[in-house]
Amino acid sequence: MNYLNHSKLIAATLTTLALSACFTLPAGPAGPQGATGYTGATGNTGNTGNTGHTGATGDTGASGGTGATGSTGATGDTGATGSAGARGNTGAKGTTTGGTVVVVPGR
Repeated sequence: MNYLNHSKLIAATLTTLALSACFTLPAGPAGPQGATGYTGATGNTGNTGNTGHTGATGDTGASGGTGATGSTGATGDTGATGSAGARGNTGAKGTTTGGTVVVVPGR
């Protein structure tokens, strides 16, 4: 007989549960905030970037200035004066044969 009491109690509980699903009640207060999760693992390092482009070619350098004019060379010395020529001998005295006499002045 005790079984009947339990079956009535179970039937009443099931009926209450079935009817409670039909009613909407306001939401209760918010519960406490949950604990903060762990920090995720650090990501891998990214790939190395591409190599940059070659730089532009530099401009041509300026032309050099004109060199200085060289100095004039030194004037050469005057040559030595030559010696006077030797004095010539007087010619031999000719003989006369009795004709005309020619006088030759002396030097």
